[in-house]
Amino acid sequence: MDLAQEHCVACEGGVPPLPPSEVQQMLGALTDWQLADDGRSIRRRFAFKGFLKAVEMANLAAWVGNKQNHHPDITFGYGYCEVAYTTHAADGLTRNDFICAARLDALVG
Repeated sequence: MDLAQEHCVACEGGVPPLPPSEVQQMLGALTDWQLADDGRSIRRRFAFKGFLKAVEMANLAAWVGNKQNHHPDITFGYGYCEVAYTTHAADGLTRNDFICAARLDALVG
């Protein structure tokens, strides 16, 4: 499964979240992403030396989100950038979240 080669599909309300077994399978295809305690989002914290690299990472995550029309929550400060994905329309995780995470992984190595 190469999620980084897939594209997000628009979803509207009523889209069901992925079942836990599928979430675990897709999480295994990612690098350093963590499942939230409530199981409704995934996040990765990137560490950097300095502020500028953290800002660049935030911009990269925003660029991926804009290209895929699936936007993450981004928090950053000196030495870190944290990116989180969830699908609000599903009130949980969908394939789109994992596609965007995989695309970001592919860009940062």
